[in-house]
Amino acid sequence: MASVPSLASSVNQRVADALASALPEAGGADPLLRRSDRADFQANGILALAKKAKANPRELAATVVEGIATGDLIQEIEVSGPGFLNITISDRAIIETLAARAGDDRLGVPLAANPGTTVIDYAQPNVAKEMHVGHLRSAVIGAAMVEILEFTGEKVIRRHHIGDWGTQFGMLIQYLLEHPHELDHKSDEEVSGEEAMSNLNRLYKASRALFDSDEEFKTRARARVVDLQAGDAQTLALWQRFVDESKIYFYSVFNKLDMDIQDPDVVGESGYNDMLVETCKLLEDSGVAVRSNGALCVFFDDVKGQDGNPTPLIVQKSDGGFGYAATDLSAIRNRVGELDATTLIYVVDARQSLHFKMVFETARRAGWLNDEVKAVQLAFGTVLGKDGKPFKTREGETVRLVDLLDEAVERATAVVREKDKDRGLLTEQEIVENGLQVGIGAVKYADLSTSAARDYKFDLDQMVSLTGDTSVYLQYAYARIRSILRNAGDRSPVAHPELELAPAERALGLHLDGFGALIEEAAAEYAPHKVAAYLYQLASLFTTFYTECPVVKPEPELVVGENRLFLCELTARTLNKGMSLLGIRTPEKL
Repeated sequence: MASVPSLASSVNQRVADALASALPEAGGADPLLRRSDRADFQANGILALAKKAKANPRELAATVVEGIATGDLIQEIEVSGPGFLNITISDRAIIETLAARAGDDRLGVPLAANPGTTVIDYAQPNVAKEMHVGHLRSAVIGAAMVEILEFTGEKVIRRHHIGDWGTQFGMLIQYLLEHPHELDHKSDEEVSGEEAMSNLNRLYKASRALFDSDEEFKTRARARVVDLQAGDAQTLALWQRFVDESKIYFYSVFNKLDMDIQDPDVVGESGYNDMLVETCKLLEDSGVAVRSNGALCVFFDDVKGQDGNPTPLIVQKSDGGFGYAATDLSAIRNRVGELDATTLIYVVDARQSLHFKMVFETARRAGWLNDEVKAVQLAFGTVLGKDGKPFKTREGETVRLVDLLDEAVERATAVVREKDKDRGLLTEQEIVENGLQVGIGAVKYADLSTSAARDYKFDLDQMVSLTGDTSVYLQYAYARIRSILRNAGDRSPVAHPELELAPAERALGLHLDGFGALIEEAAAEYAPHKVAAYLYQLASLFTTFYTECPVVKPEPELVVGENRLFLCELTARTLNKGMSLLGIRTPEKL
């Protein structure tokens, strides 16, 4: 289906055309149209244009108004203040446009004019380490951006840059070599994520204790790092066991988060090992990187330490070892050269901003990034506890991600059960399933409804609350509409453009029409929180509409009832689509 032009874009075009004929030198000028509480829209662009043309803004505005036909799209247009235009849309235009949206399975949302290829780097846990609350945001924000960009027609390649390389593996592999049964499974049946993680935890603690207390073991472990980096077959085979065991655990956590992480998309630090030497050579030969005290470094005028001396990006250490920068730069070369990326998005903690700023600038100097290929860090803030401090357990430990998700599901299930107690609409199985969808939805929404760059407080009581800006509120709004549609009897949703609309119907209709523009904005700005804000407003407007405009009872006349059911159905579809872009499920009954 073709995309449906929004009412705002149609009005904008009309005003722009009238402006161009009233003031030919302003051809193509933006009328600066925005939603207004004085009318449906207000155009504010005339003031600046009149000033530039040394014309009287009110007179220019009056000339523009004369050039705009009213009746079909625009019902009324008036000049207000020093030269603003207040514009009211006709009820017919609202319902006709919404009917066109309803006739399209994409809700009339346009595809991007020039889609490219985006590689998005998110959900980056570390091998042989437990995932904690700090891993939540990268996964949740990244997965939502994948959905939003794919919906606009962008080709999206997912990359999970797991921490699967480094000196700690010498200690782990050496210990496994000397205690070969430490990662054995209890049975041949499928291993749970819990079992895999407890194996890894036990081995990690035991090898660390030995490394710290036994000098001979420490020497053997360090020699094992050299074997690993040299590609020794036996060492690599043992290393692979750690990676495989960790993946069992990772996938169980991502599964709990209701996220689809595919094996080919997991390309860890080790995936770029073969490129590191060449990356360093390219940087050194081109003069982008220079040797300083034996290390290969890139210097920047604006990055200095506290002593005032330049702080370089170290690509290769003086002992020949490679730092994170070498891997990150090799990954850029791979993503641009092999995957043909036009955009690279890194969903990474804001505390790594300086590192990525230096890496991106280095890649630009080397010519791997340019005007056609850009890299962006979608930086996110910290998850805080209710006290506003970084989220820790009572013992001061980082909170295990699994515990957090289990508790959210437990709380949500209790809320669903309590709400259903008097109504008895749900079976026990539905209560459990809904508890799962509401709990995980609550965690994702709390994260996504805050601008990524800001810290946010993790407060489960607030997250599973039925009121306020929570996913449960949105899920209940959706389930309520599905229930209204099921109970509509012989009435069905039909658009009736000939009807006059009540204020709450108009407000809901105009907001529904803004969905396409909102998706475009969220995709361009990498801002999933804007989708969350739109959906919350949609559910709020629906609540007002439902309170003020009887849908089925007391009996509005047939056509009015059909038109209101039509608005209900389009609201449900928009909520469902918007929530799915955030990775949140909408139960049919709640």
